Amino acid sequence: MTETSPSQRLLILSCSMTKRDGPQYMPARDRYDGPLWRTLRHVDPDEQKARVAFLSAEYGFREARTTVENYDRRMTPEIATAMKAGGLGTRWPLPKTQRLVMPSGEHPGMHIASMTEHGRKPFVDVCLVGGALYLDVMQHFVDLFQEDGFVTGSAAITEICAPIGIMRQQMAIWLNSCPRDASGDAGAGGRR
Repeated sequence: MTETSPSQRLLILSCSMTKRDGPQYMPARDRYDGPLWRTLRHVDPDEQKARVAFLSAEYGFREARTTVENYDRRMTPEIATAMKAGGLGTRWPLPKTQRLVMPSGEHPGMHIASMTEHGRKPFVDVCLVGGALYLDVMQHFVDLFQEDGFVTGSAAITEICAPIGIMRQQMAIWLNSCPRDASGDAGAGGRR
């Protein structure tokens, strides 16, 4: 059994209502300060166990090193539906006007492509952590990531949606778990 490199593991976390003050822009990994993010910083302070991305009602899907402002926007069913409908090419934040110019913002496709060296190093082990609306969008994006080769078809997908204490514990267990076989053969694959 060959070990899976941390760069082949992807943790996608929902954003956090609790945010740290600081400069106008700071990495999401440092800005978000809810219990899951504090657990992440404690268990994997240097991103040695998995690559980390987040899903935000304001910013969409992005790598956790991306800088964000301190904002206040909650995921709603309408935002979740819009994110799913837009797929990997819709830029977030959505433009505030309908001007006929290239929209500002960044799209999920550019972040997942960057994180996988444009699919040359796809993820083989993925963990999704968040509330039901966030998990719904994350699941949709992971399906699209698999279609485009950013996540292998045989990747193990772990979904964590529970009371916060249980989510913290299960996320820490996943981060500390023995990496799976890089070929994807050691695990059952698919969603758990």
